[in-house]
Amino acid sequence: MIPDFEVTILGNTSSIPVHGRNPTAQVVRYHKDYFLIDCGEGTQIQLQRFKVKSSRIENIFISHLHGDHYLGLVGLLSSYNLNGRTKPLTIFGPKGLDEIITTQFRWSNTRLGYPLEFIQTNPHHSEVILEKQGVKVISFPMKHRLPTTGFKVLEKERKRRLIKEKLEEANPPIEAIKAFREGKDYSSDSGKTYLVDDFAYPEPKLRSYAFCSDTIYDEGLVPYLQDMSLLYHESTFMDDQQERAKITYHSTAREAAKIAKMANVGELLLGHFSSRYNDLSEMLVEAKSEFEKSILSEQGQTYSIS
Repeated sequence: MIPDFEVTILGNTSSIPVHGRNPTAQVVRYHKDYFLIDCGEGTQIQLQRFKVKSSRIENIFISHLHGDHYLGLVGLLSSYNLNGRTKPLTIFGPKGLDEIITTQFRWSNTRLGYPLEFIQTNPHHSEVILEKQGVKVISFPMKHRLPTTGFKVLEKERKRRLIKEKLEEANPPIEAIKAFREGKDYSSDSGKTYLVDDFAYPEPKLRSYAFCSDTIYDEGLVPYLQDMSLLYHESTFMDDQQERAKITYHSTAREAAKIAKMANVGELLLGHFSSRYNDLSEMLVEAKSEFEKSILSEQGQTYSIS
């Protein structure tokens, strides 16, 4: 079966491109919906390199205004324009992002041929910022040196699939069938009760993905990340740089793993690696000592969310 919910890593380094790693950017695909999360320098090149269908991106989410998370935006938006895009594009991001982008276009006398909308995110409260068929995106606050939000992509509840043979055998009323689709039992006026689990297949497991970069180690994030299927959490440093992590409001790999363990996530994807590390194998060892289901994110790799 072809995966229908996945994330492709375009960049996973912090601050500067180094060791063959690019600044933060990733694409989450849910069926036919493509979401770009962060847009570091060179993102459009990475989209081409890894054959991601960038024309399908209709929503971009920017976590904060440190350059390694948004400096690829102007180039990407300009290329969309040069390629004749007419489809609307919405950017969700912090206060000031719209001014940064529109100022550059104003002084370059760039007139976009497609509608571009900016929606300001809230760095203080969690909010549903986008709803599509089958999926929704929620922002949540994180602790960093600038106002910063994380993002969750959550599968929405679906109607239950009915067991045709059981319906034909019992012939329940139409009202009961409607209730079964909604996952509810039904009681008739005569007092007869029909149990949904007798007439509908079990509810499918709802899948979810959380993006959590950049942030200091913060146990206050756990309620937002509870039971995520896959969590991408920054792991800028290793344990011997814990003080450096605190000063710069970043996390270590072990701290990311602690958050994943407390939140009971299905799997942890480490990223936002400091330029001081070429070999990341010891970082993975540290994370696995806390949370076994930890993996290093790799550029160009696509991870199924299940």
